[in-house]
Amino acid sequence: MVAAVISDTHLPRGSRRIPDECVERMRAADAILHAGDVSELEVLEEIEALGPPVYAVRGNVDSWELQARLPARRTVELGGARIGMVHDAGPATGRLARLRRQFPDADAVVFGHSHIPLYERADGFAIFNPGSPTDRRRQPHHTMGLATISDGAVAFELIALD
Repeated sequence: MVAAVISDTHLPRGSRRIPDECVERMRAADAILHAGDVSELEVLEEIEALGPPVYAVRGNVDSWELQARLPARRTVELGGARIGMVHDAGPATGRLARLRRQFPDADAVVFGHSHIPLYERADGFAIFNPGSPTDRRRQPHHTMGLATISDGAVAFELIALD
């Protein structure tokens, strides 16, 4: 099973849009994980229209409609793995241990907020921030991620989109 992982789309915003490569990868995935800051309900609906089931959490800039619709945290089960989701994972110092405590039954946690891609693993537990496909800020590329899940194990891959 493969899940496309995105965060911090911050749309609509001027002429920005989700890159075609990202859309293609989301459409081809078995599931889509969005770690918050979609911004507007119609953007979430456009992502949902791609076909695979979408699992999302709310972010700090999401509209009131998304704030009402999406949970702040959630855990999804995909391919026998439990993946926690939250938008803001807090300070970098101690993040992996903190997320392990916050999601004690999860095999991995996906988060966003910083727009800085990150993949850390320790003792069979992983945390992953896919960056942003639309708002790279100080990063060299727009990015997204893929989560490959097999027999309850999760491996993440960061994808540079430009």
